[in-house]
Amino acid sequence: MTAMNWSDDRVEQLKTLWTEGLSASQIARALGGVTRNAVIGKVHRLGLAGRASPSRSERPRLPMAPKVPSVRTQLPALPVVEEDPLTLDDGSHATVLTISDRMCRWPIGDPAASEFHFCGHNPKSGSPYCEAHARKAYQPQQARRAPDKKFG
Repeated sequence: MTAMNWSDDRVEQLKTLWTEGLSASQIARALGGVTRNAVIGKVHRLGLAGRASPSRSERPRLPMAPKVPSVRTQLPALPVVEEDPLTLDDGSHATVLTISDRMCRWPIGDPAASEFHFCGHNPKSGSPYCEAHARKAYQPQQARRAPDKKFG
């Protein structure tokens, strides 16, 4: 392939057609002997950013597809019902020293306090937590809402 020679006249034509809002394909056809990609490349090298675009009233309106709510948004969230921590045979709760991989490792209380312990119930398969604590820990991502406007 040979490189396109951009004469001053053709560059001016390109600038005019670009600012009129023609697409790169339309400009390529109008100039002749140049590809759409060549037009796009030249536009970028020239730094042509601004271009006329049809006003909203002139643009053709395309029918919008009806919005179908996803199944995820239709299901209500299951309530998280936590049980009291498991009491061991000696009357104590599961601690750092007594917790095992077959016990829920949901922390309860302040880790710096002597009363700190873990849930201790049977964990859900593949999780370090029981069913209730797994639901609490792994909540589905909520749809992002616009932040509340607090200022003016």
